[in-house]
Amino acid sequence: MATVVGTRTSARSRRVASTSWLRWRDLDLALLVAVVLLGMLGCVLVWSATVNRDDLTGGDPKAFLAKQIVNLGIGIGLMVVVAATDHRWVRILAPIGYAMAVVGLVLVLVMGTTINGSRSWLMIGGLSLQPSELAKLAVVVGMALVVAERSEGRWRDRVGTIDVLLMLAVAALPAVLILTQPDLGTMLVLSATVFGVVAASGAHRRWLAVLAGSGVLVAVFAVATGFLEQYQVDRFLAFTDPGRDPRGAGYNVEQARIAVGNGGLFGQGLFDGSQTSSGFVPEQHTDFVFTVAGEELGLVGAAFVIALLGIVIWRALMIASRSDDVFGRIAAAGIACWFGFQAFQNIGMCVGIMPVTGVPLPFVSYGGSSMFAGMLAVGLLQNIHLRTISAPASRMQPAKRVLVRG
Repeated sequence: MATVVGTRTSARSRRVASTSWLRWRDLDLALLVAVVLLGMLGCVLVWSATVNRDDLTGGDPKAFLAKQIVNLGIGIGLMVVVAATDHRWVRILAPIGYAMAVVGLVLVLVMGTTINGSRSWLMIGGLSLQPSELAKLAVVVGMALVVAERSEGRWRDRVGTIDVLLMLAVAALPAVLILTQPDLGTMLVLSATVFGVVAASGAHRRWLAVLAGSGVLVAVFAVATGFLEQYQVDRFLAFTDPGRDPRGAGYNVEQARIAVGNGGLFGQGLFDGSQTSSGFVPEQHTDFVFTVAGEELGLVGAAFVIALLGIVIWRALMIASRSDDVFGRIAAAGIACWFGFQAFQNIGMCVGIMPVTGVPLPFVSYGGSSMFAGMLAVGLLQNIHLRTISAPASRMQPAKRVLVRG
């Protein structure tokens, strides 16, 4: 007679189960280093952009530096929490995060503060919060979750019409609320991100054509019907012809291009940029922080910033390609699209190849909302990466029955 008295798992499985903390050694180090370097470099650039601006700092030259260091520290903390969270909890909490983002966008319309023509900010206890930044991540995660929940257990991988419509429904509500503020820059980034998520989901190409055509029609309708504010229309006109209004709508673009052009190959030196020191570039610590790198660090320094951003996007795409589940693949691809288009938009408006729309440079521009949203997204990327590389080890080998004959 044979009796089962115990089971044995593989040695590797037991090591993983008993020393889960070793997973931290498996973090995507290239992604982590690039993001931290961008954050640190951003602190220095923000400091340089504000050190001579008494009108902003109130006489404390390190005021913005200290705030940005705090933003970076909190952001890194959020990244660690998300990376360490069990992936099942990530999917459970995703709808709650989406609901909170929508509530924040509604509160902005009810009791928000208008800055630079856009009602995008909530003032809470002296702190400012921009819910639209967090909404980008909420939309990406929400769309990925919809496809993942509907695809599990299905025999086919093709994303159908219902799937696409549900994804677009998830994105539609935040998009309408953001457009109502109106925050055109965030809307453009969100539109590009949604397009990327739909493409990564495996939807039929005709849906991509429909989305692209719809975007063009909406843009034409907005301009033709006067939906856009006049200052937004003026910015687009200044983009097509910067010399049209050099002291008005074209001023930002002109001064930004002068600052970047002043840098040459190696720059004028940190804290020594003529345009930066004189405060000629508006919103230089936020939307136009890249001009500080261009003027003071030159082409070499600006290229270094772009290279770090490129590493972040590259690692996000690699994580998406290696993910073994639908949710991870689509979420990582959506984050890559978000970071990629927003970085292109921000740098493009600093060098005059994109219209001024007021979007921050990821991990570099001053501001807590953008930093927190970006770091949460990086934490999710690390979470997906850790789950992907640990999946082969965590799948327990078939139990070996130890038989005792008697």
